[in-house]
Amino acid sequence: MSAPQAIDSLSIRETILGLPEQIEASMASISTIDGLPLPSRVDNVLLLGMGDSGFGGDVAAASARSFSPVPIVVYNGYLPPSWVGPNTLVIALSNSGATEETLDSLEAAIEAGAFLLAVTGGGELEALALRSRGAVVHVESDAPMPRTILGLLAIPPMLALEQIGLFPGARAWLSEAVGVLKRRRDELTGVNSPAAAIAERIGHTVPVIYGGGAIGTTAAKRWKVAYNHNAKAPAFWAPMPELCHNELVGWGGNPAGTSELFTQIQLRHDAEHPQTSFRFEFVRSATVEAMHDVIEVAAQGEGPVAQLLDLIFMGDLVSLESAAARGVDPGPLPEVEALKHWVK
Repeated sequence: MSAPQAIDSLSIRETILGLPEQIEASMASISTIDGLPLPSRVDNVLLLGMGDSGFGGDVAAASARSFSPVPIVVYNGYLPPSWVGPNTLVIALSNSGATEETLDSLEAAIEAGAFLLAVTGGGELEALALRSRGAVVHVESDAPMPRTILGLLAIPPMLALEQIGLFPGARAWLSEAVGVLKRRRDELTGVNSPAAAIAERIGHTVPVIYGGGAIGTTAAKRWKVAYNHNAKAPAFWAPMPELCHNELVGWGGNPAGTSELFTQIQLRHDAEHPQTSFRFEFVRSATVEAMHDVIEVAAQGEGPVAQLLDLIFMGDLVSLESAAARGVDPGPLPEVEALKHWVK
């Protein structure tokens, strides 16, 4: 049996392991979302959000982008792009409904005449959406942290995009993902857990996570953030093939000086471009002497949604196993709380 989380004051592990049930619950609660625009009125889609709530937008965009006939863009900041207008669908995600950057961007988007869908647990975001006659999906959760409810935050945008014809088959892809995640959970919490094995190989080194395409890069970002949040340790990520034009060069200067410091994680999936696959192999051969270890993680499941969520789920569990090995509580984020109270 995989080692239990020794210190977990907020039950992060238990909630994260409920991802497949979260997806099922979200799908069951949403049949039709009232207030969405007609497909003919949407020329582009903007997903707004910050941190763990905003990551639900990253997952929705990465899953839907290859199916959509219009651009789907994720934005994290205070002011939306200047092209936002009356034919833009803005999907704003904030579990608290009080995220400063998201609210500022949303107010500007509303002034520009954009359509609005708010995915939120309430707060000012829900109130703003109702005042502007936008659509709302209310997220009901008593989860300790937004990072543990990805299944509740990412699914409403996917189903909204399916409803207006921008992500055909989303519900079927999600159903496939649920089955994959349940099987993967049994594997990751059972004897000889792959997540525990990867965490042991990483040890006290710093993971550097590489992923290619929308699926791989989105998963790599989550691995990095999960490691920061749960293991309370530094981690870094970079997109393939872009890293071949810059970061790759950095590993060639002093391999003896980095080989005990960094572990490379390569996240692989079926939708990789053939040249991206080749570059993964090249990067491994060119950097192996500069690394403590190079670990390949292959996505399971059929289709982009299942493979993306599978890689994310694996990364979350690896970070929790690393936290357990280090005797670290994965729950509280004191630095983030301190920032919220910083005098402006």
